[in-house]
Amino acid sequence: MDEYTKANLDWWNDAAVAHSQGGGYDVASFKAGKNRLHPLEIEEVGDVAGKKLLHLQCHFGMDTLSWARLGAQVTGIDFSDKAITIAQDLSRELGLDATFLCTELFKLTDVLDAAGAFDIVFTSYGAIGWLPDLQLWGRIVAHYLKPGGFFYIAEGHPFMWTFDDRSGDLMLHYPYFSKEPIKDEEEGTYAEKNAKLEHATTYGWNHTFSEIFNSLISAGLTIDFLHEHQFCAWECFPDMEKGEDRFLRFKDPAKRDFIPLMFSLKATKPLK
Repeated sequence: MDEYTKANLDWWNDAAVAHSQGGGYDVASFKAGKNRLHPLEIEEVGDVAGKKLLHLQCHFGMDTLSWARLGAQVTGIDFSDKAITIAQDLSRELGLDATFLCTELFKLTDVLDAAGAFDIVFTSYGAIGWLPDLQLWGRIVAHYLKPGGFFYIAEGHPFMWTFDDRSGDLMLHYPYFSKEPIKDEEEGTYAEKNAKLEHATTYGWNHTFSEIFNSLISAGLTIDFLHEHQFCAWECFPDMEKGEDRFLRFKDPAKRDFIPLMFSLKATKPLK
């Protein structure tokens, strides 16, 4: 495990505990039956009843288990051992059938022997920025899809990541084409702003749209759609407000046309 992955693992282990115990993820409502998925994902992914779904970078499993509530046969993977333990506990407590595996994404084939087994591979919200190599990511996605199966991602827009997330003035701060890891030592987390984590250092990577597209295309997938959105699943900038759909938008309507905040994409593995 390299120094970047080790630092990120320490942070995510701390974050998993903070998120499962804090109010940001609203675990109590989830246990009471609330579905964690947004209408966007449910609509764009479609009916999952009876389908096998692999959730990459699943954190502590609430979205994974939400797909299970909709009838999918789910497998969630994450590199945080604490997150996976919490996910397994949730699955047992709620009586939801799910498989959770603790592994680094790029080592998934060492622990999951299920090539071509899944109808859907899914990932969402703040996931790929933790990965340095999207070419390998794309191959892993394609490896687990059945012919005719599809990959779906809802994620922060690559252009959005170039702006200073501490400023509401939309100031460019990070280079779009940078290949270097971005070090961050900000306190708290995206869901628990005041959390006191033992480990505060993380490393992330910006990825261009061409990287995202080409990693999937070169792995043999066909892009079905790309949608760009004026909202985000988390408070990516100051001065945002949450709508009925649980997405956040700029309070100032004039700012909403300035930059895209999120995208969603579907890509299919051809039958032949």
